[in-house]
Amino acid sequence: MKYWLMKSEPSSYSIDDLKRDGSTSWNGVRNFQARNYMRDGMKIGDKVLFYASNADPSGVSGIAEVSREARPEPEEPTWSMVDIRFVEKLKRLVPLDELKQTKGLEEMVVTKKGSRLSVQPVTKSEFDIVRKLGNRAS
Repeated sequence: MKYWLMKSEPSSYSIDDLKRDGSTSWNGVRNFQARNYMRDGMKIGDKVLFYASNADPSGVSGIAEVSREARPEPEEPTWSMVDIRFVEKLKRLVPLDELKQTKGLEEMVVTKKGSRLSVQPVTKSEFDIVRKLGNRAS
């Protein structure tokens, strides 16, 4: 099993939208590296940190899981899409600033300056730390 972080602007699609819908097709990714992660790396059952980007504050808001492996987008076959399903909304959003200051997350891609990828790998340890942070009482 692999672990991922996927970014979405809450004004476009939020963790609450995913909870309501149950699952969704993750399309519209227009970066080759992010596409390659989805196309070549994601497998059914992989866990996903759902990240609210361009939010106030930005941060991890929930957990999802890959429910269908990559396939070409119907209208733009150069690009790939996967399906994800809702697993849980975290008790609290874990803001980017907290991710940057948390021991064990120093190498997490999202905490790196200039990290703009909408789909990025995370380690099991990083995933577990973030999930624990999000589910502790605020």
